[in-house]
Amino acid sequence: MAGSFFLDKSDPGSWRALNGLALKVSASAEAAGLSRAVVELLNVRVSQLNGCAYCLDLHDRLAREAGVGAQQLAVLPAWREAGIFTAIERAALAIGEAATALAIGEAATALHDHDTPAELAAARTVLTNAQFSALQWCAITMNAFNRVSVLSGHPVRPRRPLAGTIDQTEPASQASAGVLS
Repeated sequence: MAGSFFLDKSDPGSWRALNGLALKVSASAEAAGLSRAVVELLNVRVSQLNGCAYCLDLHDRLAREAGVGAQQLAVLPAWREAGIFTAIERAALAIGEAATALAIGEAATALHDHDTPAELAAARTVLTNAQFSALQWCAITMNAFNRVSVLSGHPVRPRRPLAGTIDQTEPASQASAGVLS
């Protein structure tokens, strides 16, 4: 992208510090007994709300590697209605949305249709103090990474499709034509 200004490359020391925070937060989540799948669901949801294509691409892949199923990822924007998330996953998603809703904008307006204080109180009944804290730090950190990527315009790089799958870089009409023939 011509004329791009990559914030992470312009100040490598601050970028390393943010990555150091992410490592510490990840260790805290693991020490609190949170699965990688729960953390990655939170990361994907926060990235959806922030419209960060780069982080969505990265954390969708990491979520799948951590065992999150395609169905959960497909219905993630409607997690409250889906009925397929565990109590811990719902708590993590509520925390992620609450941390992201601090921003002003369309996503925050949509999130305020829910009773955030009640959802956070419900999360407290499901999570230990260490888990509640770790998930908040996960959401805060993911929001920071989203902002760096969005401000920098980090590009999503096409990947080669897995064997036996449709090339996701093809237009939908070409992809479906190959399946139907």
